[in-house]
Amino acid sequence: MAPLDLAIIVLYFAGTLGLGLWVTRGQRTSGDYFLGARDLPAWAILLSIVATETSALTVISIPGLGARGDLTFLQLTFGYLIGRIAVAAWLLPGYFSGQQETAYARLERRFGVGTRRLLSATFLLTRFLGDGVRVFAGAIPLSLVTGWSVPTAILVLGTITLFYTWAGGIKAVVWSDVMQLMVYLAGGIAALAIAMHLAGGPAATFGRLAEAGKLRLINPGVSFTQTYSLLGGVVGGALLSAASHGTDHLIVQRLLATRSLRDARIALVGSGVMIILQFLLFLLVGQAIWAAGYAPDGMVPDTIFPRFIITQLPHGLSGLLIAGILAAAMGSHSSAINALASSATHDFYASWTGRTDPHHLLRVGRLLSAIWGLGLMGAALGFWVWASLETPIVVLALSIASVTYGALLGTYILAGRWARARGRDVVLATAVTMVVMLLVVFARFLAEHGFAPWLVPVARLAWPWYVPLGTALTLLIGILSSLTAPSEVA
Repeated sequence: MAPLDLAIIVLYFAGTLGLGLWVTRGQRTSGDYFLGARDLPAWAILLSIVATETSALTVISIPGLGARGDLTFLQLTFGYLIGRIAVAAWLLPGYFSGQQETAYARLERRFGVGTRRLLSATFLLTRFLGDGVRVFAGAIPLSLVTGWSVPTAILVLGTITLFYTWAGGIKAVVWSDVMQLMVYLAGGIAALAIAMHLAGGPAATFGRLAEAGKLRLINPGVSFTQTYSLLGGVVGGALLSAASHGTDHLIVQRLLATRSLRDARIALVGSGVMIILQFLLFLLVGQAIWAAGYAPDGMVPDTIFPRFIITQLPHGLSGLLIAGILAAAMGSHSSAINALASSATHDFYASWTGRTDPHHLLRVGRLLSAIWGLGLMGAALGFWVWASLETPIVVLALSIASVTYGALLGTYILAGRWARARGRDVVLATAVTMVVMLLVVFARFLAEHGFAPWLVPVARLAWPWYVPLGTALTLLIGILSSLTAPSEVA
């Protein structure tokens, strides 16, 4: 790595740490630490949401999708926007009634404390596993450009992220997200400009893409096995976004940190518009790299963009792009640490002990932030070991969130739209749905290894349909269970 590139990366790390220390001023309570005193501006929350859902996997993989395919991936993002509009209209008002600290506090009033803890535990487990993979993935480019081993890169990346998150809480996370988003978007725009220049300019680039059919946006066919179809993208994307942005505390925490319901709605819907533009940018980056001849058929898709950064970009800009990938990794990682600590503090510690003093919960929250941060580094190291053994566990772990999101979204719909539903109905529906969806996700592995050949048809289901299937199962089981006894509200 050139000294200039290394200097840019070091400067970026130093700036992130400095920002984390700066925002610690004035923190006195758990509300300051986990919700930013509910005084963060809508525009900052909007940018933070986009940065949070953009991991290093996204920045690396989306250009690969663009280079190898067309623009039909964007059909999913249309569904993302529809799902956020639905959450803004129907779910957000409930979060702003009273002083709720987590996404699952509202379920306690409807179904009882047991249901709240069950769904919070579901969130903790799936977020822990999913973000363990993201930390591992984010360490890979750092390892490539520095020559460090992957475990060393995991420890460096994880330690820096843990420190500023532990010190600054949600304010450090949000403002770092804003800075990180600007870094990787600037890098993406610069990479697109250079790739188009290498391809002969914008006109030549788009002419080559059009001739190859790579500018196709809509796949109008109805299919449950094609990954990117219009129906699957709109329905699957809408329900996935409704679940992730309406029931996942990672995002809900940010919305609760805004100044009002109106600000939360602006941030949520605005992030849906921006995510479309962001994915379009990185798809076009990959397509421009292909048009320039730097994505030969034999190259692994996920290596196309990192290799282009290292071999084709000038020193300084290369460092900025690498910092951008690290920014995406750190943004997702810091968000996970703070959200996991927030849920564990309020949904479990405060609920079990009865300790609600905000000063005491601030100390507990910081301790749990450190524990979760260390745990995520351990999980990332574990995924590195599994990857070294050539097991498919890394790929399968990326679908875990989709498995549980259906159960979470179904629970919220039952809470708001089915008066007969009780706590036991939700617990039963969630448990059965989780088992069924795990079979769906592992269907290919189980069928190919002879454990369950009858799952071959199930293995063909495209992943955008996971959340719709999980939501439908939860609703069906919850409604049927509720009809077995007189209606009651826990």
